[in-house]
Amino acid sequence: MAILDILTLPDKRLKTIAEPVTVFDGELKKLTSDMLETMYDAPGVGLAATQVNVHKQVVVIDVSEEKDQPLCLINPKIISKEGVQTYEEGCLSVPNIYAKVKRAGKVEIEAQDVNGEKFCIEAEELLAVCIQHELDHLKGIVFLDHLSPLKRKMALKKLEKAEE
Repeated sequence: MAILDILTLPDKRLKTIAEPVTVFDGELKKLTSDMLETMYDAPGVGLAATQVNVHKQVVVIDVSEEKDQPLCLINPKIISKEGVQTYEEGCLSVPNIYAKVKRAGKVEIEAQDVNGEKFCIEAEELLAVCIQHELDHLKGIVFLDHLSPLKRKMALKKLEKAEE
């Protein structure tokens, strides 16, 4: 296992749209294992392959307190959404910036595991937020894109100052 480099804004590679995974092999298992290690080390609760400069539809998540319930989502798709919740989000690719984002309160997703087996999950609260956040990364969207232009500009300015 290895700790991978996490891309941070303003890196343009974060805007890359991820391709579906078509090969389920040892390389995919190594990628998900490395992504989990990277996420736990960061520390974070979710990581999309886009964030580690691998432009495949791969997401890892673990919202458990003990960090012992890893979830690997390959080619994930939201198949239903309901309700609305506002959650203060942060992102490993946007360090030290947090903002309230409105998302669906409950989602149902379809995905594949590392062996290519399809499964469905219903998620609420933090897990629902995390899934939506990470799936956005696969489409080249960061959570700041959900903010008003003024709030986004303020957050980007704060990010620039932190880098100086």
